[in-house]
Amino acid sequence: MPAWTALLLLWAAAEASDACPAACSCRALPTMGLQVDCRGRGLEALPALPAPTRQLLLANNSLRAVPPGAFDHLPQLRDLDLAHNPWRCDCGFVYLRLWLEDRAPEQLRRLRCAGPAHAAGRAPAELSGSELGGCGWRLREPWAHTGLWWDAALVVVAALGLALLVSLLCTVPVPRTSPR
Repeated sequence: MPAWTALLLLWAAAEASDACPAACSCRALPTMGLQVDCRGRGLEALPALPAPTRQLLLANNSLRAVPPGAFDHLPQLRDLDLAHNPWRCDCGFVYLRLWLEDRAPEQLRRLRCAGPAHAAGRAPAELSGSELGGCGWRLREPWAHTGLWWDAALVVVAALGLALLVSLLCTVPVPRTSPR
C-alpha cells in the first residue's frame, strides 16, 4: 500500500507542475489538491488556476479585483490568502465579496479596501450594497425588505391555503353516534 501512496503523490506533483501558473509555484498537498503560491509576485490580475487548487496564496500582490466566476471552477478551494492587495471595493468587488461571505468570512473581515475614496481603509464586509453597487449586481443587506409585491403574494397564498383548508373541513362528514 505505501508504494501506491508514493505513486499517487508523485503523480499529483507531476500534475501540479504541468498546470501551475508561470508566475506561481505549486506543490501537491498530502490531503490531495494543490497549494498554489503566488505571494509577492506583483500580480495585477489573477492567473489561470488549476482545477485541483485547494490552497491559494495571493497575499502581497497588486490585485484590485477578481473577475466574476474566477473561483467557480475550483471546487476544492478551501484556504485563500488575499491580504495586502490594493482592493478596489466597488461593483467589481461584489463577486469576491459574495464568494468570501459564503466560504471564508474571516478572510473578508481581514481585507482592507484601497479605493474608492469612500471605502479606503475599510473592510469590504463593512460596506453596504449601495456602496459597492451600480454594475447590475444586487447585493442585498440582510435587513433589506423584499418589496410590497412579495408581501402581497404571500398574503394571497396564505389566504388561499386557509380557504382550501376550511372547504376541506366543511366537506368531511362528521360521524354520528347512535343513541343507546
